[in-house]
Amino acid sequence: MSQYQIKFIASDMDGTLLDESSQLSPEFYDVYHQLKQKGVIFAAASGRQYASLQKTFAPIKDEIMYIAENGTLVMHQGEELYCCPLGNDVVEGIVSEARQIEGAYIVLCGKRSAYIETQDPQALAELQKYYAECQYVEDLLSVEDEFIKIAICHFDSTEEHVYPVINRKFGSSNQVVVSAKIWLDVMHAQASKGAAIEHLQQTLGFTHEQTMSFGDYFNDVEMLKSSYHSYAMENAHPEVKKLARFGAPSNVDNGVLTVIREKVLAA
Repeated sequence: MSQYQIKFIASDMDGTLLDESSQLSPEFYDVYHQLKQKGVIFAAASGRQYASLQKTFAPIKDEIMYIAENGTLVMHQGEELYCCPLGNDVVEGIVSEARQIEGAYIVLCGKRSAYIETQDPQALAELQKYYAECQYVEDLLSVEDEFIKIAICHFDSTEEHVYPVINRKFGSSNQVVVSAKIWLDVMHAQASKGAAIEHLQQTLGFTHEQTMSFGDYFNDVEMLKSSYHSYAMENAHPEVKKLARFGAPSNVDNGVLTVIREKVLAA
């Protein structure tokens, strides 16, 4: 692979670019600056909130591209490049249904902030990992914002306890995706990390063949499909591995940086 073929790299965060403690390798910044020198755009593509991602990449927070909230919002240098919001009627239906699921914690994700109506300590500790801007409200349905995602946490497995219920009612008209063992995300039917990347391909002028991406879970599937150079991490879900064209070492072994060094930066 020629070092000049790749023009755009997108990486998932948790289980992919971040280590087992959800930390970014200090080595990332050197790799990022080398990519920048070669004119390669790097995007952090995550289910995480925009404000949360900015905290993670604090030294370069105003440089890097963010594909936030599973592709529903793309920001670059303070400019919104893409957004795919949910309708208020959809929000009301999903929130009302999720409230009926025992053990489920709902995060209503708006452009300005995330909103929760729980004060459960275990839930709050988990939410703090992903939502730097988060407000407690008594009623999620009384909030005014532009909503881009609904995230649902269930500590006993969203795939088992949340997905069957939400997908049955809303899956035909929305994106319902298990994004981690205890997380499920509901978005606009046309929203995904892949849809965001395809929009960027069209607007920024790079191709499917010039796109590289890394992921580990189901919310990364569309992103991997949008990239010719698609990599599933060694620690990825088995079904995700089947869909990727290539494999990368695990997140704990700095797999993303290893592949970028070997395939993009090496002479």
